Amino acid sequence: MNRINRLFAETNEKILSLYFCAGTPTLDGTVNVIRTLEKRGIDMIEIGIPFSDPMADGPVIQDAATKALRNGMTLRKLFAQLAEVRKGENAVQIPLLLMGYLNPINHFGFEPFFKECQQIGIDGVIIPDLPFRDYMEQVKPMADKYDVRVIMLITPETSDDRIHFIDEHTDGFIYMVSSAATTGAQSEFDAAKQAYFNKVNQMSLRNPRMIGFGISNKQTLESAQANAAGAIIGSKFVTLLDEEKDADKAIDRLFEALSK
Repeated sequence: MNRINRLFAETNEKILSLYFCAGTPTLDGTVNVIRTLEKRGIDMIEIGIPFSDPMADGPVIQDAATKALRNGMTLRKLFAQLAEVRKGENAVQIPLLLMGYLNPINHFGFEPFFKECQQIGIDGVIIPDLPFRDYMEQVKPMADKYDVRVIMLITPETSDDRIHFIDEHTDGFIYMVSSAATTGAQSEFDAAKQAYFNKVNQMSLRNPRMIGFGISNKQTLESAQANAAGAIIGSKFVTLLDEEKDADKAIDRLFEALSK
């Protein structure tokens, strides 16, 4: 069973997924960050593929991508770094996803990309600028061939019909973006966001949901956990990792922030 499916089969509440950008804080530190996050109890990890124009991301993740590119990170180097992550005594067991944009993946080649994902143990991918028609006609057959889940995003602007269509034709989980804005920390989820969460929860979707964008404190974490299978935290952790240059210290500070 794909590790993403297994995670949600085993537990469907208070799942915590973290995002960080590969190649930060150092070019060669990506695998160390992954191992540290697993050791500290994180359930799932999204590894960002740095790109020069990350359209869904706010200033924090844009800055991280810029630093990663300056450090020399590429998709090919990332695959080389991840080649041993599922091997040996310290093999990582939790689900790993790559999050990136069409341009570098297309340049690498979609079939080689998914084949590489399968070989090194990547369980899913998130491609925010992938049109759904292209996903259905071109990408899904390749992803299915290599047992890699393509996770699609929905927002408060997504129609009910489209949400049902995404639910019908994807597997793993649905990424519920908390707002129509880019990534970035928020202090709370307002009444409009709560209404959106409630609406989706009443749609009887077959896929579990994870809520991301804006989760940075106890209020937003608990709201996400109450309205979905769990929370995805990106910008807050990316900021702390950049400040500390050490994943353990960044996690300590994240857990402290999520308790307030």
